[in-house]
Amino acid sequence: MKLDMAGGCTLALVLMAVVMTRTGAVPVPRPLRAHVDARGCHMAQFKSLSPKELQAFRRAKDALEESLLLKDSSCSSRLFPRPWSLRQLQEWERPVALQAELALTLKVLRAVADTALGDVLDQPLHTLHHLWSQLQACGPAQPTAVPRPRGRLQHWLHRLQEAPKKEPPGCLEASVTFNLFRLLTRDLKCVASGHLCA
Repeated sequence: MKLDMAGGCTLALVLMAVVMTRTGAVPVPRPLRAHVDARGCHMAQFKSLSPKELQAFRRAKDALEESLLLKDSSCSSRLFPRPWSLRQLQEWERPVALQAELALTLKVLRAVADTALGDVLDQPLHTLHHLWSQLQACGPAQPTAVPRPRGRLQHWLHRLQEAPKKEPPGCLEASVTFNLFRLLTRDLKCVASGHLCA
């Protein structure tokens, strides 16, 4: 169990991903440290969410989809294309991408909760914030020199950074809604599994 838990945290090498730094609209992921003790970093526990948590997300997704049907949004592109999978990234890049994905999801769903669906989104928002906080707990206490994002990771981070500025609100909400369970059942599990995610 300790080895499994350590694996979920050891996967994270130092990297400062720049997400919405110009506007400050989305929380910026902290770089993740390669070596942490089990007291502060507990990602391995998120290989699967509890049935109660998943049920809360299903209710939220259903409510969001019903809300989207009432909106006349014509979306020509997909923020999260079908090939999107953290398995395509190197092990140390995956937590950085997940942090950015969680940050954008929180931003969009909080905006929806402020106008409607507050009750049904309350528990999912709490869970998402807890997940984001756990990723933060895996970050280093002191800033260190870090490599710049490159390749696919750089492209994905830029895509998430630009989305709130380029995507209509309805399309952004739709993208986050339809990506929600992939984030929870695939991306989160991949990061929690560490080197076992292949």
